[in-house]
Amino acid sequence: MRRGGRHRIPGLRHVGTLAALTAFAFAALTTSGGTPTAPVRTAPAGPAAVPGRPGVGLCRIAPGAGIQMSEGMPTPVGYSRSTGEVRALNLMIDFPDAPGEGKALDRLAEFFPQTSEWFSTSSYGRLRYRPYSPIRTWLRMPLRFEEYGIERGAPYDPAYRKLVDDMITVADPDIDFSAYDLVNILVTPNAGPSALDTVLSVTFSGNAEAPVADGVPLANTSFVYSRQDDGSGTHAETGYRVLPHENGHVFGLPDLYTSEGGASVGHWDIMSEDWGVNNDLLAWHKWKLGWLDNEQITCASAPGSSIYTLTPLFRPGGRKMTYIPLTEDSGYAVEVRARGGNDEAVCDPGVLVYRVHGGIDTGEGPVTVMDSDQNSGGCTRRPNVHAELSDAPFQPGETFTDREHGVKVAVISGKQGEYRIRVTRA
Repeated sequence: MRRGGRHRIPGLRHVGTLAALTAFAFAALTTSGGTPTAPVRTAPAGPAAVPGRPGVGLCRIAPGAGIQMSEGMPTPVGYSRSTGEVRALNLMIDFPDAPGEGKALDRLAEFFPQTSEWFSTSSYGRLRYRPYSPIRTWLRMPLRFEEYGIERGAPYDPAYRKLVDDMITVADPDIDFSAYDLVNILVTPNAGPSALDTVLSVTFSGNAEAPVADGVPLANTSFVYSRQDDGSGTHAETGYRVLPHENGHVFGLPDLYTSEGGASVGHWDIMSEDWGVNNDLLAWHKWKLGWLDNEQITCASAPGSSIYTLTPLFRPGGRKMTYIPLTEDSGYAVEVRARGGNDEAVCDPGVLVYRVHGGIDTGEGPVTVMDSDQNSGGCTRRPNVHAELSDAPFQPGETFTDREHGVKVAVISGKQGEYRIRVTRA
């Protein structure tokens, strides 16, 4: 496939004059200009190492052997970088048996600028997510949707490989794929079943064996199909959140939901629940992505008791997480969650305690939130929020205890946005 020359709009080869001007106007809103070079994929996506704060290295768990997508650090080479400017190519596609409903730009507007704003807020401005859509109309695939046999299956199975190959063929005359860090395929919502029946949205990430376009594998590509609309009337404000979830995978984050839904983490991370009202990422994920500095993490690895002060996760700056290692690949993370930023649905602010497992794969429960008030029914009735875990945080005067490992986390106080905790290790 031939490469284009240098263009003011990243990756744009040749389109009609009006389309080119429209694309440039959109790009001008999202980037400072210039011509990006091909993305460099020779470094891990998140922090490559955790030197700096004394002892914090003891809290870094290594990626599990044979794990497809691990909570360990550093994130392996091959995923998109998660700090600095990241260029996202957006292509809207339809099919002969499912022509695009309305304008392709309307489909794009379901996700932007909300997705860029979500990442900016969650990363404290460290991820500058730049969406580009040089082709402003529906890209028609040559086969009927049903002929591709798309299911939510293994990465780049024959059905998806055929779809991606066709998408590359159709788009390649106008797009230089090497100019982008990740790709979003926004499928017309009338292709395939409703998300209430089957969620087809999927991401292929860190996959060096992906189809190649313009000399680079499309190793970090997210597909979004139908709308996650349950009829509660919230879709216009919250429907975009499927894309930050899927893009979380291109940065190396695993699924936290299990076969039981969001039962192990609930609404405390968008990699667990991406339906309904807004929510953020866990502090562990923000550290893994390089959005929290080592100086904002404390490591409770020594025996005895120590007191730590933590500030709410949504606020920039301050200490954000205390980690208590148990084994080489697991431990407890402790953080403060309160309503603010992306944490719209927090109904019971307090100290969240959860166990992280580096040796458990995506979708199999790598993170488990400790519920401070089991079988309470929770404190929220917001749509699509796992109610039972909504009041999971511990309050002043309450203690989490793991007798098996000899660990206690006592919440001493919570005043003026700062919480003091005492960690005791036998």
